[in-house]
Amino acid sequence: MEEQGKYQRIVVPGRFQPPHLGHLELIKQALKIADEALIIVGSAQESYTINNPLTAGERIEALILMLRHELGSSFCERITLIAPIPDIAMNKVWVQYLRMMLPRFDAVITGNELVAMLFEDMGYPVVKPVMYRRGECSGTVIRRRALEGGDWRSCLHPLVAEYLDSIGFSERLRRLAAKL
Repeated sequence: MEEQGKYQRIVVPGRFQPPHLGHLELIKQALKIADEALIIVGSAQESYTINNPLTAGERIEALILMLRHELGSSFCERITLIAPIPDIAMNKVWVQYLRMMLPRFDAVITGNELVAMLFEDMGYPVVKPVMYRRGECSGTVIRRRALEGGDWRSCLHPLVAEYLDSIGFSERLRRLAAKL
Protein backbone atom coordinates (compact mmCIF):
# COMPACT_ATOMS: atom_id res chain seq x y z
CA MET A 1 0.00 0.00 0.00
CA GLU A 2 1.22 3.49 -0.81
CA GLU A 3 1.72 6.44 1.54
CA GLN A 4 -1.08 8.53 3.04
CA GLY A 5 -1.97 11.69 1.19
CA LYS A 6 -0.53 10.50 -2.10
CA TYR A 7 -3.88 11.21 -3.73
CA GLN A 8 -6.26 14.04 -2.97
CA ARG A 9 -9.46 12.22 -3.86
CA ILE A 10 -9.81 8.54 -4.73
CA VAL A 11 -12.81 6.77 -6.26
CA VAL A 12 -14.04 3.62 -4.47
CA PRO A 13 -16.52 1.89 -6.79
CA GLY A 14 -18.71 -1.05 -5.84
CA ARG A 15 -22.24 -2.42 -6.04
CA PHE A 16 -22.36 -3.00 -2.26
CA GLN A 17 -25.00 -5.77 -2.54
CA PRO A 18 -24.71 -5.73 0.50
CA PRO A 19 -21.90 -3.62 2.00
CA HIS A 20 -19.60 -6.07 3.83
CA LEU A 21 -16.32 -6.24 5.74
CA GLY A 22 -14.34 -6.50 2.50
CA HIS A 23 -15.82 -3.17 1.43
CA LEU A 24 -14.95 -1.68 4.81
CA GLU A 25 -11.32 -2.80 4.42
CA LEU A 26 -11.24 -1.43 0.86
CA ILE A 27 -12.44 1.99 2.07
CA LYS A 28 -9.93 1.97 4.94
CA GLN A 29 -7.14 1.17 2.47
CA ALA A 30 -8.32 4.02 0.25
CA LEU A 31 -8.18 6.45 3.17
CA LYS A 32 -4.61 5.39 3.98
CA ILE A 33 -3.42 6.73 0.62
CA ALA A 34 -5.87 9.54 -0.11
CA ASP A 35 -7.12 12.60 1.73
CA GLU A 36 -10.71 11.91 0.66
CA ALA A 37 -12.78 9.10 -0.83
CA LEU A 38 -15.68 9.20 -3.27
CA ILE A 39 -17.73 6.04 -2.80
CA ILE A 40 -19.61 5.03 -5.92
CA VAL A 41 -22.69 2.85 -5.43
CA GLY A 42 -22.84 1.30 -8.88
CA SER A 43 -25.79 -0.25 -10.67
CA ALA A 44 -27.93 2.22 -8.75
CA GLN A 45 -30.94 1.54 -10.96
CA GLU A 46 -30.94 -2.16 -10.01
CA SER A 47 -32.97 -3.50 -7.07
CA TYR A 48 -35.26 -6.35 -6.08
CA THR A 49 -33.38 -8.97 -8.09
CA ILE A 50 -31.35 -11.94 -6.84
CA ASN A 51 -28.05 -10.30 -7.82
CA ASN A 52 -29.12 -6.80 -6.76
CA PRO A 53 -31.68 -7.18 -3.97
CA LEU A 54 -31.06 -3.84 -2.25
CA THR A 55 -32.04 -0.40 -3.51
CA ALA A 56 -29.36 2.26 -3.89
CA GLY A 57 -30.82 4.05 -0.87
CA GLU A 58 -30.63 0.90 1.27
CA ARG A 59 -27.02 0.33 0.25
CA ILE A 60 -26.11 3.93 1.06
CA GLU A 61 -27.87 3.72 4.43
CA ALA A 62 -25.98 0.53 5.33
CA LEU A 63 -22.68 2.11 4.24
CA ILE A 64 -23.33 5.20 6.36
CA LEU A 65 -24.13 3.08 9.44
CA MET A 66 -20.92 1.08 9.04
CA LEU A 67 -18.63 3.98 8.17
CA ARG A 68 -19.89 6.35 10.87
CA HIS A 69 -19.26 3.63 13.43
CA GLU A 70 -15.82 2.71 12.08
CA LEU A 71 -14.50 6.14 11.15
CA GLY A 72 -16.12 8.22 13.88
CA SER A 73 -15.82 11.97 13.51
CA SER A 74 -13.52 11.72 10.48
CA PHE A 75 -16.38 10.15 8.47
CA CYS A 76 -17.77 13.47 7.25
CA GLU A 77 -14.31 14.93 6.64
CA ARG A 78 -12.82 12.03 4.69
CA ILE A 79 -15.80 10.52 2.84
CA THR A 80 -16.54 13.37 0.47
CA LEU A 81 -19.48 11.70 -1.22
CA ILE A 82 -21.46 8.49 -1.41
CA ALA A 83 -23.06 8.68 -4.84
CA PRO A 84 -25.57 6.35 -6.51
CA ILE A 85 -24.49 5.95 -10.13
CA PRO A 86 -26.72 4.14 -12.65
CA ASP A 87 -25.06 1.87 -15.20
CA ILE A 88 -24.50 2.96 -18.75
CA ALA A 89 -24.29 0.51 -21.62
CA MET A 90 -20.90 1.74 -22.87
CA ASN A 91 -17.92 0.58 -20.84
CA LYS A 92 -15.43 2.66 -22.84
CA VAL A 93 -16.99 5.97 -21.73
CA TRP A 94 -17.84 4.98 -18.14
CA VAL A 95 -14.92 6.89 -16.60
CA GLN A 96 -15.88 9.99 -18.61
CA TYR A 97 -19.43 9.52 -17.31
CA LEU A 98 -18.05 9.46 -13.74
CA ARG A 99 -16.03 12.59 -14.45
CA MET A 100 -19.28 14.30 -15.42
CA MET A 101 -21.24 13.01 -12.40
CA LEU A 102 -18.63 13.43 -9.64
CA PRO A 103 -16.34 16.04 -8.17
CA ARG A 104 -12.74 15.87 -9.44
CA PHE A 105 -10.78 12.75 -8.51
CA ASP A 106 -7.25 11.65 -9.20
CA ALA A 107 -7.19 7.84 -8.73
CA VAL A 108 -9.28 4.72 -8.24
CA ILE A 109 -8.90 1.75 -5.89
CA THR A 110 -10.40 -1.45 -7.23
CA GLY A 111 -9.98 -5.20 -7.39
CA ASN A 112 -12.20 -5.34 -10.49
CA GLU A 113 -10.06 -5.86 -13.59
CA LEU A 114 -12.54 -4.23 -16.00
CA VAL A 115 -12.78 -1.11 -13.82
CA ALA A 116 -8.97 -1.02 -13.58
CA MET A 117 -8.62 -1.21 -17.37
CA LEU A 118 -11.17 1.55 -17.95
CA PHE A 119 -9.44 3.94 -15.53
CA GLU A 120 -5.98 3.06 -16.89
CA ASP A 121 -7.20 3.77 -20.44
CA MET A 122 -8.16 7.26 -19.26
CA GLY A 123 -4.74 7.82 -17.68
CA TYR A 124 -5.75 7.47 -14.02
CA PRO A 125 -3.61 5.68 -11.45
CA VAL A 126 -5.18 2.40 -10.31
CA VAL A 127 -4.49 1.11 -6.81
CA LYS A 128 -4.96 -2.64 -6.39
CA PRO A 129 -6.18 -3.32 -2.84
CA VAL A 130 -5.29 -6.19 -0.57
CA MET A 131 -8.45 -8.31 -0.80
CA TYR A 132 -10.17 -9.23 2.46
CA ARG A 133 -11.32 -12.88 2.82
CA ARG A 134 -12.21 -12.81 -0.88
CA GLY A 135 -13.55 -16.36 -1.16
CA GLU A 136 -16.00 -16.04 1.72
CA CYS A 137 -16.79 -12.33 2.08
CA SER A 138 -18.26 -11.38 -1.25
CA GLY A 139 -21.73 -10.15 -2.03
CA THR A 140 -22.39 -13.29 -4.06
CA VAL A 141 -21.54 -15.58 -1.14
CA ILE A 142 -23.47 -13.46 1.38
CA ARG A 143 -26.59 -13.41 -0.81
CA ARG A 144 -26.38 -17.16 -1.45
CA ARG A 145 -26.00 -17.92 2.27
CA ALA A 146 -28.88 -15.60 3.16
CA LEU A 147 -31.05 -17.29 0.55
CA GLU A 148 -30.13 -20.80 1.74
CA GLY A 149 -30.40 -20.01 5.45
CA GLY A 150 -26.65 -20.22 6.12
CA ASP A 151 -24.38 -17.90 8.09
CA TRP A 152 -24.41 -14.69 6.07
CA ARG A 153 -23.88 -12.24 8.95
CA SER A 154 -20.23 -13.16 9.76
CA CYS A 155 -18.95 -11.11 6.81
CA LEU A 156 -20.98 -8.04 7.75
CA HIS A 157 -20.46 -5.25 10.22
CA PRO A 158 -22.95 -5.85 13.09
CA LEU A 159 -24.80 -2.60 12.32
CA VAL A 160 -25.20 -3.63 8.67
CA ALA A 161 -26.48 -7.08 9.69
CA GLU A 162 -28.96 -5.46 12.08
CA TYR A 163 -30.12 -3.06 9.38
CA LEU A 164 -30.54 -5.85 6.81
CA ASP A 165 -32.57 -7.85 9.34
CA SER A 166 -34.78 -4.79 9.90
CA ILE A 167 -35.61 -4.54 6.19
CA GLY A 168 -36.17 -8.29 5.73
CA PHE A 169 -33.11 -8.98 3.56
CA SER A 170 -33.27 -12.81 3.78
CA GLU A 171 -37.01 -12.91 3.25
CA ARG A 172 -36.70 -10.57 0.26
CA LEU A 173 -34.14 -12.91 -1.32
CA ARG A 174 -36.36 -15.95 -0.72
CA ARG A 175 -39.36 -14.22 -2.27
CA LEU A 176 -37.29 -13.08 -5.25
CA ALA A 177 -35.95 -16.63 -5.73
CA ALA A 178 -39.51 -18.00 -5.66
CA LYS A 179 -40.34 -15.78 -8.66
CA LEU A 180 -37.71 -17.50 -10.83
